[in-house]
Amino acid sequence: MKKQRSTMAEASSSFTNLFDLLSEELVFIILDYLNDNNPQDKKSFSLVCKSFYSIESKHRRTLKPLRSEHLPSILTRYPQISTLDLSLCPRITDYSLSVIAMACGNTLRFIDLSRSKFFSGNGLAVLVANCRSLTALDLSNATELRDSAAAAIGEAKNLEKLWLGRCKLITDIGIGCIAVGCPKLKTIGLKWCLGIGDLGVELVAVKCKELRNLDLSYLPITSKCLPAILKLQYLEELILEGCFGIDDDSLILLKQGSKSLKNLDISSCQNVSDTGLSSLTSGTGCLRQLTLAYGSPVTLDLARSLQRLSKLQSIKLDGCLVTCSGLQAIGNYCASLRELSLSKCSGVTDEGLSSLVKKQKELRKLDITCCRKLTCVSIAHVAYSCMSLTSLRMESCTLVPREAFVLIGRKCNLLEELDLTDNEIDDEGLKSISKCSNLSILKLGICLNITNEGLNFIGNRCSKLVELDLYRSMEITDSGITAIARGCPSLEMINISYCSGITDAALISMSKCAKVSTLECRGCPLITSLGIAAIAVGCKHLTKLDIKKCYKINDFGVLPLAHFSQNLKEINMSCTSITDVGLLSLASIGCLQSMVILHLKGLSPRGLAAALLACGGLTKVKLHSSFKTLLPQPLFEHLEARGCVFQWREKMFQDELEDSKSWKLQVAELNNES
Repeated sequence: MKKQRSTMAEASSSFTNLFDLLSEELVFIILDYLNDNNPQDKKSFSLVCKSFYSIESKHRRTLKPLRSEHLPSILTRYPQISTLDLSLCPRITDYSLSVIAMACGNTLRFIDLSRSKFFSGNGLAVLVANCRSLTALDLSNATELRDSAAAAIGEAKNLEKLWLGRCKLITDIGIGCIAVGCPKLKTIGLKWCLGIGDLGVELVAVKCKELRNLDLSYLPITSKCLPAILKLQYLEELILEGCFGIDDDSLILLKQGSKSLKNLDISSCQNVSDTGLSSLTSGTGCLRQLTLAYGSPVTLDLARSLQRLSKLQSIKLDGCLVTCSGLQAIGNYCASLRELSLSKCSGVTDEGLSSLVKKQKELRKLDITCCRKLTCVSIAHVAYSCMSLTSLRMESCTLVPREAFVLIGRKCNLLEELDLTDNEIDDEGLKSISKCSNLSILKLGICLNITNEGLNFIGNRCSKLVELDLYRSMEITDSGITAIARGCPSLEMINISYCSGITDAALISMSKCAKVSTLECRGCPLITSLGIAAIAVGCKHLTKLDIKKCYKINDFGVLPLAHFSQNLKEINMSCTSITDVGLLSLASIGCLQSMVILHLKGLSPRGLAAALLACGGLTKVKLHSSFKTLLPQPLFEHLEARGCVFQWREKMFQDELEDSKSWKLQVAELNNES
């Protein structure tokens, strides 16, 4: 026995861990192949042994923590962080920023504070003073920041990218400090910064000579600042969405456009017509993408103003009044289009669209959502002329007959995205579309003529499918979903809401799709806790779950979620049979941020209070307004100080129309009235 023990000891001491023979650099290369979207992979690696734990700590460069209170320990473990995403931490104080500044120092290059509150200019000053290598900073939605905070940002001499969307209290003085102090800026977003006008924008253009991307959406500016902007030598993207102070009269005064500009967005600029557009685009021979959504009518004159843009590849005209002559002219003048968006455009007819697509053989993306006058005539021209299409969106093209969808599948085999929501497609159409073997996104919501037979074709041939929407497609039942689950292993998102014939069997088959991250099954009354438990066990990547009006789901369905679905961020469990026990169990999910809990009969005020306190990462909760008086006000104040926002609803419980045809008719009547 002693001999045997000594032999085992000798064998143990002579054993060599092969990974110990590898250099750190080689192990770093191995770690590079692990998916950043699934933090569990790297966590599993670090738990193997002490050396792996140490190596993973040194290797990690990107961090997305769940709670701000854990920052000191997390940043101590990961000393080489260069990208810090705090979008899951609603409460970031000046103290939090000082901890980050001291721990990261010059290694930090990008920090995202776009979803965080409670910090001030003092915290930013400490951050900037200690993190001299900072090159990118996102302060979007920091609505309380003032010019003093902007002055602190101006000390970040190496800053190249800055986002200040909705920082409404920053004025020309503040943005001037940033412009003077950060001359290396290449990207700056000022959307909805209502305190910044022409003077501030001019300062940015004059001082930041290396600007590539400039977003001035909804700023109270006029054309006075445009000459300085258009002189920027490297400017590639200019967004002027909703700048109502810019009009034709002032644009005509411009001597020349920007020679480097590639992307121009003047959507919702109601005072800019073809005359002003012609002045703005003069000399912009490099322009590749032009967005004119919700602007002036698309007439022949407007189309003519585009004829000098020989390199134009993308035009977005969403929400515009479109004329037939305008579309014909675009087809004639813009010979190299790759993308065309006519979503919700009034005036799009068969004649106009047909004449356009005949000239656009290389078109890759086409959006004709809610173009309700189109028929089989124009769709046939699309199918025969644009055989290289990879994306086709045609929601609510209700006059297009079933035969047209067969033609689409026969001719457009390269499609990767297809939106046929609220159309007349049937199983024959799905059979034809299943020939598109690269299809990854398929939307079939409110398609009342499709059945399980059609889904069988999709499941058998479209193995690359990632997203499937079957909202209110009432004829779909378990066998159709089983066919999809069997043939589409890469499925990540599926919507089967109000498909009332679906049962637990469909969810059990779907649980084999391990990559599913979003499941919407509201209004499926036959689904029980058994089906949800199967999803919890099989779909470990689940981040969003909607089980509203699945009346048979109770605590026995939620408990497996609490145990297995540790990546869950959003859940809607309104109108289910979940009680205090189930709700409180969700506190074990550290990622959970958003809950909708309306009309839960088994929920008590005490149980709700306990769950809200236990779920420490909540940022949004939707409740019935009756709980306002049933719970103590200090509780809400505490949770709001933690970063949670409450949305109150007074709407009484109302059952949905089970018949999708009746529901569709009701929606159509409302649209006609509006």
